Amino acid sequence: MTAALLSAAALVVWPDVGVVRRARLVAVVGHGAAPRRGLPDVRIPPFAAAVAALAGAVLSTPLVALLAGAAAFLGARTWLASRAARGSDGRLRSLADGLGALAAELRSGRSLDAATAAAVAACADSEAGPALARAIRSPAAAPAGHEDPVLGEALGRIAAAVRLSGRTGCSLAAVAGAVEDDLRARHRQRLELRAATAAPRASAALLAGLPLVGLAMGSGVGADPWGVLTGTAVGQVLLVAGVALEAAGLAWSARLIARALR
Repeated sequence: MTAALLSAAALVVWPDVGVVRRARLVAVVGHGAAPRRGLPDVRIPPFAAAVAALAGAVLSTPLVALLAGAAAFLGARTWLASRAARGSDGRLRSLADGLGALAAELRSGRSLDAATAAAVAACADSEAGPALARAIRSPAAAPAGHEDPVLGEALGRIAAAVRLSGRTGCSLAAVAGAVEDDLRARHRQRLELRAATAAPRASAALLAGLPLVGLAMGSGVGADPWGVLTGTAVGQVLLVAGVALEAAGLAWSARLIARALR
């Protein structure tokens, strides 16, 4: 148990690769927000696992500590994935705003550099603005490997339009306006799908909490279900099996919902 806690602590203090990559991106495009303060996202799951395992080791048995650490790790990963999805929606809307500003500035007769600066300023998201600027200023190098396929596709279309406009002199404003309309339509579709799957997500969360309700009810009527689960061999087997089935059910529900959102 001590080795597991030390391993989790080592992961917490390991250098954040995402911070290094963001710094390199800012150095390329010359724009970006101030570095975020607080615990980096990559360190949150091992930190949560270490804290939960330590609490389980102090309050209960080593088995409970191990299960608590694993549950905390998976829960933190799920929370980060949910937050990343909300951030993706914000970047999608922000990039659409930037493309709208780019098209408007180009139609008014401003230069590409001035229009690009206005487009970056119109992007509320700190990642969408630099990515858009890189796609316009360095179209040959953008935007391979972007984490969001929709944003990656949009940035690729903008980069291709910039290259085509440079070779033939065609209007970049028309392409930017078309990509903006497409991004706004996709954003509305995402919101509609999330609203449609809100009820299944709530049902899955409710079913996941029922075992805890059963433990509380058993303790309320004078039984000791927690003592049986942690203090006997059969109870420990049932505890591990129950946690495994609970995790499998939540993972399967999340997979079904994710497939419906595609």
